[in-house]
Amino acid sequence: MTIEYGEPVRQAEVRPGMTVGELVEELGKAGAYNAGSLSAAADIYERMLRDERATRFFGLAGAMVPGGMGGIVADLIRRGHIDILVSTGANLTHDIIEAIGCRHYHGSAACSDVELREEEINRIYDVYLPNEAFIRFEEFMQGVLSEIRDGSVISISGLLCSIGGSLSGGILAAAAEMDVPVYCPALQDSMIGLQYWLFNQTHHVVVDAFADMPALLDRCFAAERAGAFLVGGGVPKNYILQSMLMTEKGFDYAVQLTGDRPDLGGLSGATLDEARSWGKLTGEARAVTVYGDATITLPLLIAAVLERLAQ
Repeated sequence: MTIEYGEPVRQAEVRPGMTVGELVEELGKAGAYNAGSLSAAADIYERMLRDERATRFFGLAGAMVPGGMGGIVADLIRRGHIDILVSTGANLTHDIIEAIGCRHYHGSAACSDVELREEEINRIYDVYLPNEAFIRFEEFMQGVLSEIRDGSVISISGLLCSIGGSLSGGILAAAAEMDVPVYCPALQDSMIGLQYWLFNQTHHVVVDAFADMPALLDRCFAAERAGAFLVGGGVPKNYILQSMLMTEKGFDYAVQLTGDRPDLGGLSGATLDEARSWGKLTGEARAVTVYGDATITLPLLIAAVLERLAQ
């Protein structure tokens, strides 16, 4: 048997003053490991954004807003690069906290969590969030919920749109401004869900967990082509990928940024090739997974592609 070689590995050249796009291009020339995957992801994402027939889904999981990545997502919405956003409730909670003027702070993972608890400081790895932020969050949320007519039935996306319309910055505000639906199928698994429970102790507003399905599936059936950009995994990843199962189509483009292993069987680490076996991706879909810290890979990837689109 004759083994065929691919292109030779080229030694990457890093020089003063190079742009992010030029750096990612150099990584592509080297082409090995996740550097090569990052370069391939930039190619696929660029194709996805340039494809005017594609409906673009964006999945947001992991503690990305506390890690400072929320502004990137809000900017993508305002640029028209996201048609449908699916997020964890936690990211949206932290988005609201930032939008009402509270802040996450640099801290340390090498600390006493008992002391942090005594000081009413919550830790997300090396990010600190004081309890005071949740006091202001509660005041804001109870105010927004009180504006919903008692006895109403509202969808999760409708509730999130109402919240976004009451904010002046961040992901939810951008989505409300640009009329981009935000789906959060596990909203109750967040502080937003707890605030809804608290509100409903003295009011009666029903948040229908299934009310978003018709509009989402209508978009899937209407889409000529579809692309998925997945940051992390969990519920947002599955909710996006399974949305095409009711149609005869699959996703034509997919980029996944994850730090999870595929061999443990969990969805967050599952490969995109595995998704082909379910029909979630087409057999010909352009897809790649980039393994690493998404607080590094996401801004590098987005910056490189925005540079290409500006040329």
